[in-house]
Amino acid sequence: MVAVSEYCLNTNDQDRESVSIVVVNYNAGALLYECIQFALRQAQQVIVIDNASTDSSLSRLTSNHPAEDRLRIINLNRNIGFAAGCNKGFAVSTQPYILFLNPDCILAPDSLRRMIQVMESDPQIGMVGGYLINPDGTEQGGGRRAIPTPWRAFVRAFGLYRLAKFRPQLFFDFHLDKQPLPQVPVEVEAISGALMLVRREAIDDVGTWDEGYFLHCEDLDWCMRFRQKIWKIIFVPDAPVTHFKGACSQARPFFVAWHKHRGMLRFYRKFFRQQYPGIVMGLITVAVWLRFGVTVLFHAIQGGYRILKPKHE
Repeated sequence: MVAVSEYCLNTNDQDRESVSIVVVNYNAGALLYECIQFALRQAQQVIVIDNASTDSSLSRLTSNHPAEDRLRIINLNRNIGFAAGCNKGFAVSTQPYILFLNPDCILAPDSLRRMIQVMESDPQIGMVGGYLINPDGTEQGGGRRAIPTPWRAFVRAFGLYRLAKFRPQLFFDFHLDKQPLPQVPVEVEAISGALMLVRREAIDDVGTWDEGYFLHCEDLDWCMRFRQKIWKIIFVPDAPVTHFKGACSQARPFFVAWHKHRGMLRFYRKFFRQQYPGIVMGLITVAVWLRFGVTVLFHAIQGGYRILKPKHE
């Protein structure tokens, strides 16, 4: 990773894009400071919505960051969730493009500029996502994907995607990161909420984030609504962004799992209830909560192992 102090030298207003970056923070630790420095390097405005963090992430940002008119920090007295936090940030944004960025994401130099170039190449593009990578440089799942319809989720859950070589349309795997990286920007059904560059005009048409989701699946919801309004969603393979996935959720695995599975049910009921028979939707509900139970059990076992593990190991 490039040192922040070195990377931020010699930055002029004309070098920054007409973008408001919205970062919803909840206990992101030292990564928040890194994220904001790289964001300020590339955008005209950066907005931090802090969901009542209890760690030192916000204090480090405010104490170590010099006075900066382009940075606005809004402290909330309770955790209102990711979608609601994004909406609060959007409400005070000023630029024609808004980048919703996780606090554990680090923009590579010129990644934002590349995404803007793609956005401006077609007025029907409403949303753009970059190339999400892990700290080791490998592609991260979720940066480009198809909508996980109930059938696709079934195929994935039971490993039927392995049959895609025989019937690719029937056994399609919505995890597109398993496919070769495209050489040029391509249209996809969905991108990750960790990194979403959105056209203000498109938000005015589609509507803001659905605050009925607290955490997880709100990005899929938004992608579905963008597609319903005929706005294109584009994945840009040459706009890398490093995502230290899970930095804000590792300390509360059960809380995160609960809201993730609750979000799944909201998503399926909202968009597929009219397309699938009631018995199928009932089976989906059972499957989601069974998955939640397995997830809770896994975290409980992992937590117990960490407690019992000898310190010298």
